[in-house]
Amino acid sequence: MPQTARRKWRLLLGIAALTLVLAAIAVLVFPQQVLSIDSGDVKADAIVVLGGGGGERPARAAELFRAGAAPQIILSGAGDVDINKRLLVRKGIPAAVIEADPNSTTTSENARFSIPLLRALGAKRVIIVTSWYHSRRALKCFRHYAPDIQFYSRPAYYGYQPSERRGTKIASHIRHEYLKLAGYWVRYGVCPF
Repeated sequence: MPQTARRKWRLLLGIAALTLVLAAIAVLVFPQQVLSIDSGDVKADAIVVLGGGGGERPARAAELFRAGAAPQIILSGAGDVDINKRLLVRKGIPAAVIEADPNSTTTSENARFSIPLLRALGAKRVIIVTSWYHSRRALKCFRHYAPDIQFYSRPAYYGYQPSERRGTKIASHIRHEYLKLAGYWVRYGVCPF
């Protein structure tokens, strides 16, 4: 290989490596901008609340319901449905508008098990409520499994301070979320972009 061709390849490899390093730094320094998707004020036929979190997800769903964002709520997640239903009812949400998927244990199952409930309701527009760092993967999962339904994301909270980057529970969730995004792309074909 001629000397000039080698230089060009080295330059291209150097640029590619630099791009990867800069992208890695960006995802670590700006996780909220990368992981969080908020569709803004939207009206929908139903709200799906994913299990997990510390009560902020049903609180967000109650806030959206009271604001008239959607008339129905579906709770999804093994072990969280009963607790989240009690939290919603305590916040004034009528039990009659709440349905449940008590069997899902992963985000993929949240989507796959909630979609038949959504279709039974005739829902065409749906708001997904989860934690901000989980909103990208959740939204992409639901869109992957039901491209005929319009899904929106309204994350439960935005609490991420730069001082919380190391050694905190939320920092651990953020690191794991990046791995899960890649894993869902490989395992289920759910593209994170």
